[in-house]
Amino acid sequence: MSIGVNIIINTLQILALLLTGLATLYIFLFSVAGLFYSQPVYTRAMRMRKIAVLIPGYKEDEVIIEAASDALLQDYPAEMYDIVVIADSFRAETLEKLRHMPVKVIEVSFEKSTKAKALNKAMEHLDNSYEIAVVLDSDNLMTKNFLSMINLSFERGMVAVQGHRTAKNMNTSLAVLDAISEEINNHIFRKGHRVLGLSSAIIGSGMAFQYPLFREVMSEVKAVGGFDKEIELRLLKDGYTIEYLSNAYVFDEKVQKEDVFHNQRRRWLSAQLHYFRKDFINALADLLLKGNVDYFDKALQFIQPPRILLLGTVIIFGTAFLAINYLTKNSMVFSVIWGIVILLCLVSFLFSIPGQFYTIKTARALTSLPKGMVLMIRSLLKIKGANKSFLHTQHGNIDPEHK
Repeated sequence: MSIGVNIIINTLQILALLLTGLATLYIFLFSVAGLFYSQPVYTRAMRMRKIAVLIPGYKEDEVIIEAASDALLQDYPAEMYDIVVIADSFRAETLEKLRHMPVKVIEVSFEKSTKAKALNKAMEHLDNSYEIAVVLDSDNLMTKNFLSMINLSFERGMVAVQGHRTAKNMNTSLAVLDAISEEINNHIFRKGHRVLGLSSAIIGSGMAFQYPLFREVMSEVKAVGGFDKEIELRLLKDGYTIEYLSNAYVFDEKVQKEDVFHNQRRRWLSAQLHYFRKDFINALADLLLKGNVDYFDKALQFIQPPRILLLGTVIIFGTAFLAINYLTKNSMVFSVIWGIVILLCLVSFLFSIPGQFYTIKTARALTSLPKGMVLMIRSLLKIKGANKSFLHTQHGNIDPEHK
């Protein structure tokens, strides 16, 4: 092999190792840390705080009645929480059913709908008697003690808390992969981060905030997509810590169709890239001048490749370069490094996936992993403009497997 070809191969290897290796080291660090997570033990709450459970929905007639009915079944004192359905473009018969339920219904209408607009409009109609705002998606179902757990965490002075969002359906292979992805993120970006003293990531639902702070922060949020990311950045920049409650569960519908998966991931990826560009320099300055590690770490998260793409890229690139190095009798150093990167990536995933997913059903779902990778690549290639338009994820009725 000529020296020129060898230089080209090794240059490409170094670039590939930098891109995949740094991302792998990041998730490996937090996946190991997540193994040592233990849920904070809270003492009995001295008082019950008044809670507004905000459920914004856009054309969510198929699921909102179930979500609102379920939310009324909390073991929290009924007079201390209100279910607030923020109805954007609901059918008349759905609104009529909601008005016969003990919930607050706030109708909203916008030329261009967003979740941020809906939440802000709703809080204009609510009084200031609330101490906690809980935000749910219109398909979310809380465990009966969810609000009690949230109240306990605020007893310790927390101002922002992310609950444990988990799958309520695993009826397709895509839904199983989506459920696994959620739990991997819970382990790395919530458990692992809290163990190392950093804030939990928030997800957009199943989250709670000190009401006055939430109202203040939301008034400045204009995001079309990724409103939760903007909230997160503002809180971390101001030095607030976000807690994670692993035993406060919210069941969330996992995507079942390829087109829904594609649009959802396209929206998420576009929002992440937008906020990385917007905040990275500010976060770096805050790290250097104020020691704000939390804010900087969040900016770094936004440039992390999706886990499914990272896994696929590491395996494909690693295997390819191992074969090339063997056939060309290239330096063993590169092969050893690729072996380490592949091992660390696989171990990171193994550490992050909960034990209940090690089943035959999951094994069958893994056969759809290549399709999931292709869908992610398609989403990545079509992210342009996705953060400037409202991409609605339609939900439907399913049989919740947690019941």
